Amino acid sequence: QVQLVESGGGSVQAGGSLKLSCAIVGTTYSTFCMAWFRQALGKDREGIAGIAPAGGSTYYADSVKGRFTISQDNAKRTVYLQVTSVKSEDTAMYYCAAKVGGCGGWYEYWFYRYWGQGTQVTVS
Repeated sequence: QVQLVESGGGSVQAGGSLKLSCAIVGTTYSTFCMAWFRQALGKDREGIAGIAPAGGSTYYADSVKGRFTISQDNAKRTVYLQVTSVKSEDTAMYYCAAKVGGCGGWYEYWFYRYWGQGTQVTVS
């Protein structure tokens, strides 16, 4: 059974930084495309960053490109999202997601089978 456990959210001032973590439990995850999504109050879930299996190519939404960085540590079975230069519009619940295979359509939430519980990021 695959479980994704996020951590690292919290309150941050505009212009500040956070690092979100997503621990993958219950599987050897090198065959997964991993992604971060976010959902602000009253808005649709948005794919913001993806990383191909075994730490391959990375993908970003225009809204976060140049400010957010997705990475993974295979030894720790953890995927990270470094969040920098935050803006008020970055306030949202952030979710980690995993799907088997490649990252084609990585920003489409319905492709992902596994989801974490979410971690809140609030920019003040």
